[in-house]
Amino acid sequence: MKKIIIINGPNLNLLGKREPNIYGSLTFTEFFEELKVKYSNVNLSYYQSNIEGELIDKLHEVGFSYEGIILNAGAYTHTSIGIGDAIKGIETPVVEVHISNTFGREEFRHQSYISPNAKGVILGFGLQSYELALESFL
Repeated sequence: MKKIIIINGPNLNLLGKREPNIYGSLTFTEFFEELKVKYSNVNLSYYQSNIEGELIDKLHEVGFSYEGIILNAGAYTHTSIGIGDAIKGIETPVVEVHISNTFGREEFRHQSYISPNAKGVILGFGLQSYELALESFL
């Protein structure tokens, strides 16, 4: 059974409450439970932190023993050289995910420090972006 983890960065714990016009009204916990049922053949886990260093620590922890990492680093995507370097330093492939189309938003969101080291990037499909990323590992 493949081990795949979804790692979410800052403010994604507020899904379902935060800007529902952009992010929808479903909480990530509700969505994750649906994913686990649909993909019962995958050892799927989830981690979220608002703290950059904790995200880096988690990447280091799982980056040599999992088959896939789905990462939505939130705003750290556009600011964290450290997260980009962590991805470069691990063996597990990472798919960068965003719920919204970051290229349709503020210009600072057009830069990613994750993309150059990621297996791929999926954005703009709402929570389905995570499922598309998951499918890329199967």
